[in-house]
Amino acid sequence: MTRNVYQKSLEELHNHIIKMGTMVEEAITDSIKALINKDIALALKTKDSDDIIDDQEQLIERMCLNLIARQQPIARDLRNITAALKLITDLERIGDHASDISELTISMIDSTYIKPLIDIPKMAKIAIKMVDMAITSYIEMNEDLALKTCASDDYVDELFDNIKFELIAIAKDNPASINQVVNFLLIAKYLERMADHATNVAEWVSYVITGSHEHLAGTHHKDTLKENPFKEIL
Repeated sequence: MTRNVYQKSLEELHNHIIKMGTMVEEAITDSIKALINKDIALALKTKDSDDIIDDQEQLIERMCLNLIARQQPIARDLRNITAALKLITDLERIGDHASDISELTISMIDSTYIKPLIDIPKMAKIAIKMVDMAITSYIEMNEDLALKTCASDDYVDELFDNIKFELIAIAKDNPASINQVVNFLLIAKYLERMADHATNVAEWVSYVITGSHEHLAGTHHKDTLKENPFKEIL
């Protein structure tokens, strides 16, 4: 395989990762839209889309293994492909969580919600933006954007804490609401995990660039950001 063919193969790989990222972003969007509007058709569509995301993961995995077998890459090229193998696992898990949210939506479709949905849609919007930032940082090999993605996780964690404390208060005042309290707490946790997976993707980007894989979420807090990237959401 010549270097030019190899570069074209890498570009094709990146395009498929972008496609998978777009699928995942759409899955998050649809799962929350279905939750807000109690749209059972959209919830079922989101559940079904999880299989398509899984297929895309398997396709990218085959491409990565083929590149390693045929090109025998070293140094940064090998790290690039290794990171791709790792980050698609995180993207697949985000798709799983979107499907999980849709399952909970279906279970509550005939119920009146115990609270207005305010922070949950905010969490979803931030998670979507974090996925987009993480994928872009990989395609552009942009370490600053990767670090910004990691720092953004704090915003999601704060919203999760707000939701958790609010739901605990509701459960204390109205024990009969416990089923929905648990469901909404699970939904918030799934969104919090989505942000964690986006952070993982960004950490793999940093690995490609620096050669060192570190857990950055606990060391780069939102206070390090020059400005709030989610001010239009929050």
